[in-house]
Amino acid sequence: MTTPGRPDQPIVPDGRVPTDPAREANGGRDGLTGLPDAGAARAWLDQAGRGGFVQAMLIGLNRFQAVNLAFGHRGGDRVLAEVARRIAHFAAQDMAICNSARGGILVARVSGGEFLVASARPVSRERWQLLAQGLARSVARPLSLGGEVVRLLPRIALLRGQSGEGGGALLDRLDQALAQLLRGGARRLLWADGSHPARGRSAARLEADLIGALHRGEIAVLYQPQFRVADGALAGAEALARWEHPGMGRIGAETLFAVAERADQMAPLSQAIASTALAGARDWPAGMRLSLNITAEDFALPDFAGGLLARAEAAGFAPDRLTVEITEQTLIADFEACADALRTLAARGVAVALDDFGTGFSNFRTLKALPLDTLKLDRSLVRDVARDGRDRAILAAIVAMARALSLSVVAEGVENEAQLAVLAEEGVDLFQGFLRAGPMDGAAMARMAAGSPA
Repeated sequence: MTTPGRPDQPIVPDGRVPTDPAREANGGRDGLTGLPDAGAARAWLDQAGRGGFVQAMLIGLNRFQAVNLAFGHRGGDRVLAEVARRIAHFAAQDMAICNSARGGILVARVSGGEFLVASARPVSRERWQLLAQGLARSVARPLSLGGEVVRLLPRIALLRGQSGEGGGALLDRLDQALAQLLRGGARRLLWADGSHPARGRSAARLEADLIGALHRGEIAVLYQPQFRVADGALAGAEALARWEHPGMGRIGAETLFAVAERADQMAPLSQAIASTALAGARDWPAGMRLSLNITAEDFALPDFAGGLLARAEAAGFAPDRLTVEITEQTLIADFEACADALRTLAARGVAVALDDFGTGFSNFRTLKALPLDTLKLDRSLVRDVARDGRDRAILAAIVAMARALSLSVVAEGVENEAQLAVLAEEGVDLFQGFLRAGPMDGAAMARMAAGSPA
């Protein structure tokens, strides 16, 4: 069970390492992405290595130079910033739910198109490889740049550090393995110690496990509560998928969908998540809303909108209490078809929220063409609003634009009272984050809902 409140020493959502002497003495920030740079990464690895354990992965963007040639360095920088955000988001979501990894995760940009993710807490070899596969899926999702669709297929080198190994030596070994991957071939993951991919539970076995899990009820739904900024009242929740695997423990959504994609189980998985979430929210007070995340694979289903409405009806959940959350990346494959599906949902009272707004690829065409009700601000826009005047000015401008378009604004990743005070002053409507509650299971959410005046 995931209980409300902040996990012990959580992964810092924007990829920052926890404060430590090495970080303070030697660390630095990458100016483009805001992540720790190579110097900070080496210092972190040095200190983690002295603690006796380091596990790492180095992510390289295959053929990234082609992006620079096609779109110029400015376009390349936009891609790198988005990739950094995706990696940090994955670390804050899928890696954060792995109890053994909490509090010891580093996300850094170590060179032009290379990013490092490292853990100072024990993670099984098999699970580390599974996380790498989930991260690869997240990074490889298409993005729009200059009117063109860009998709980068990452290569990932993995490594368990040796006793007493310094950060520089560890990075060298990872770099050599990544260089081997980038030289060509279809292989996308490689252990830098020269060993074969993790055995034990093979990929095929895990895919078979998922098919069974859909029938055994192992796919769980957690709820991330959302609160009104003005008075703190509970307003609803966002549904989050987890796989309670009997052997590997809890598996996060991105990693879960990576397994489902390989097993050709995307549609059954998505449908099971929606049905479970809707049934769990059925008895909430009438004023509370449920938010569902919609993927590109969902939109590709025949009559996706009709299917979702039918599941809501079967669960006894009124469509006008439902919000679907989309990102611009989910719309890339067929914008018009996606827009038609959203209009069908909107006609039945379903609200539409544009998620991850403000991450660098926000397109005004989206704001104009879709039946939007809400802008959901990425946590990166919230992180420094209480101490950086420019960040606050950006927030104020987005809220003003939303008001002009009759849209509400939701902020995610709210972690302290200072951030919340700024959100209130700028007129943000709803917030979610560890300041008030983390993701919780259906029973805990029901108790919270029952005690809420909302």
